Amino acid sequence: MPVEVKDLERFIEITSRAVECRVKRGKNGEVKVKARTKRYLYTYKTTEDKLGEVLDKVKCPKVVDVDKGEVIKEAK
Repeated sequence: MPVEVKDLERFIEITSRAVECRVKRGKNGEVKVKARTKRYLYTYKTTEDKLGEVLDKVKCPKVVDVDKGEVIKEAK
């Protein structure tokens, strides 16, 4: 089962251990940012307006937009 994180700072800390992050857009402008670690899948809910701010802080080596099918950020 995925674990929902409601605190942005805690989610940013978790993303430093994540293998990959995914962005999934839902209904009514809701966006989920999912961080896959070795053991759990963590999710953080935000809005489309604040998504750019969240993605700038995320420390995942790879960020994928599931709906568009494109890699947003990849470590070199």
